[in-house]
Amino acid sequence: MAELKAPAGMIVFESGDGCYLTDIHGRTYLDGLSGGAFVTNAGHGRAEIAEAMAVQAGKLAYVTPYNFAVPATISLAEKVASLAPGDLNRVFFTSGGSEAVETALKIARQFHYVNGDRKRHKIISRHGSYHGSTYQAMSISGASHDFNTRLFGPLAPGSIQVPSHNCYRCELETTYPGCRTMCARTIEKAILHEGPDSIAAIIAEPIPASATLHVPVDEYLPMLREIADRHGILLIIDEVINGFGRTGRMFASEYSGVVPDIMTVAKGLTSGYAPMGAAIASDRVASAFDKVQGREAGFANVLSFGGHATAAAAALKNIEIIERERLVENAAEMGAYLFEGLNDLRKLPIVGDVRGRGLLAAVELVRDKQTREPFAPKDMMASRITSRMRDEGVLMRTFQVAEFGPPLNAGRAEIERIVETLERTIVWFMKETGVA
Repeated sequence: MAELKAPAGMIVFESGDGCYLTDIHGRTYLDGLSGGAFVTNAGHGRAEIAEAMAVQAGKLAYVTPYNFAVPATISLAEKVASLAPGDLNRVFFTSGGSEAVETALKIARQFHYVNGDRKRHKIISRHGSYHGSTYQAMSISGASHDFNTRLFGPLAPGSIQVPSHNCYRCELETTYPGCRTMCARTIEKAILHEGPDSIAAIIAEPIPASATLHVPVDEYLPMLREIADRHGILLIIDEVINGFGRTGRMFASEYSGVVPDIMTVAKGLTSGYAPMGAAIASDRVASAFDKVQGREAGFANVLSFGGHATAAAAALKNIEIIERERLVENAAEMGAYLFEGLNDLRKLPIVGDVRGRGLLAAVELVRDKQTREPFAPKDMMASRITSRMRDEGVLMRTFQVAEFGPPLNAGRAEIERIVETLERTIVWFMKETGVA
């Protein structure tokens, strides 16, 4: 067999088991990031998911979702609707998270169109957010927004961005609670500035992973719900990363009690065993399409692989595992244990902040704790921390912060290894950069 060649720095994996991945050279790593992007919630090597996919593919792999369906897809829609909060009962399947967001935006715009509000086309999102890599999803994403504009601009019109809810590095230079949650109030100011009758939706991740993974204060999402309702705007909650147990609840929005008009999911829906996502609309939103007659009746959206039969079988078995093994509860329990360990690292002089929920965690490293001065690009913190952790056999990622999100079946041994390896790596990095 010819030797496999990959770009420098890329690991070629051959197999996975639970929280571990093994490369083609036989080296095993602790997967501290669930496949690299918070995806494999149920863990690697789940033979029963593969078997469910094989059985479905052996019977029937595909029919177009335009006017056909299979029992697995119908059953999955019913299951997802039963898990989603409130009256989120209409499920529109996609091939992944980016398509789920695109679909949610189309639902929002068509909802206003059929209700006669045909000026409503603008979407409000937050700086640092990430909603996907397709064109409209990229346009409303705040992460690397300037970079995307340079490469792909002009981006889609009608994308309005406002400050994020990062209390550690407040864009508005205020301090909670004296700020009276100004980051949320700024959204209403943007609405009034643009004109409420031009805004279709507000989109928000409960805990935005690409925005250095900061958790909003308790009243933030309820304030967004109130603002949206006050101006006849739809609220879209993006649970593509947060959903299916990642934060210690089935969906992160459950912590605030907020029920959106539309919710997007992907990643943990199948734990990466097959590409699939969904936009889930409330009865109030979806029923507006039912009232329209003729060509404009129903939701005008078809994706060739939306609700793919084999992917639906994977999702059903994946959700069965999550419920049977109580992985959501385990994420909450092991998440608490993880944060106990990570908070202990605050004793180190460059650990500025620790944040997250469940098995979604971040540690922000700073040159100076008092001023919160970040490390300069010349220190190459991201690549050096990530590479050192990898050399020690733990996979994670570092952009501005060190991020962790192991599979939801992680146990105390995996959590302890993550914390201990990070501590050694931070001590090493301090010596390398001359920070005492």
